[in-house]
Amino acid sequence: MNTPIIQLLVLAGIAIFLILRLRSVLGTRDGFEKPKAPAQDTSARDAQRPDFEVIEGGPDHDIIDHVPEGSPAAEALAQMKRAEPSFSVGEFLGGARGAYEMILMGYEKGDMDELRPFLSDELYETFAEGIRSRAEQGLTIEAEFVGVRELSLMDATFDEATRIGEVTIKYVGELTSVVKNANGEVIEGSPTAIKRQKDVWTYARRMGSDDPNWQLVATDE
Repeated sequence: MNTPIIQLLVLAGIAIFLILRLRSVLGTRDGFEKPKAPAQDTSARDAQRPDFEVIEGGPDHDIIDHVPEGSPAAEALAQMKRAEPSFSVGEFLGGARGAYEMILMGYEKGDMDELRPFLSDELYETFAEGIRSRAEQGLTIEAEFVGVRELSLMDATFDEATRIGEVTIKYVGELTSVVKNANGEVIEGSPTAIKRQKDVWTYARRMGSDDPNWQLVATDE
């Protein structure tokens, strides 16, 4: 056999051997692989990174959904929550909606026994005097409650010394009302005409008390 051919075969064999050896050591690559970046010392970089304080919580939407954030009313409601963690503004407003109907219709119908737990002593006497005055004149009221058209939280205060919280609510109620004299004659109102009545009521309660009832302590129009 020609010597040059033998030399080529030997070189080819050596080349194949080297290729197989490299594959066994380095493995194979499919497609493009980004070379790994050399390891870096991150201690210096971490030392330069500013520390970020993790702020827990955030704005209390149970409060700021009803009064402006940062307002005196918002702070008073927050103080009420600190004094009584279970207090919820949303739940209070739901109760205030029901209380409006109960108290308003109780007064219209002259049922003071039902109202007693929900009125301050002073307001109870005011309501009772109004009912007595109607009776002395022989007047009766027939009323039907239609609903609360609007309800908004206008103000709130909290006395840290007494732990008394006060919340002022504005209502726009709808009802029918008829006033009759002793002879049963209609002298005011209509059984079919719905009238709107605007009221501003203030409720008060000692926060943290075992008694869950809020009392109506002031009324305005």
